[in-house]
Amino acid sequence: MRGGNMQNMMKQMQKMQKKMQEAQEELAEKKFEGTAGGGMITVSISGQKEVVDVQIKEEVVDPDDIEMLQDLVLAAVNDALKKVDEETNKTMGQFTKGMNLPF
Repeated sequence: MRGGNMQNMMKQMQKMQKKMQEAQEELAEKKFEGTAGGGMITVSISGQKEVVDVQIKEEVVDPDDIEMLQDLVLAAVNDALKKVDEETNKTMGQFTKGMNLPF
């Protein structure tokens, strides 16, 4: 009887591991957008936290205020990263409920 329970538990663990892997792969394929300056800067980041695109509207470029442009790019990147983290926690959290495991 114990052997059967152990086998069932191992099968359940394997199923959960497969579902986790599929969720991670789906997450990696998603794109997340962060914006700043009312949409003047848009940054796209993959689920693996790689910047894949940066869009800067011409009217926000002021050669006399490069600092503002830099701040807007940073804000857009951080906005996109926050969205990746939120989606990761939501998606992967279903597998770690009650386990207190860090990602």
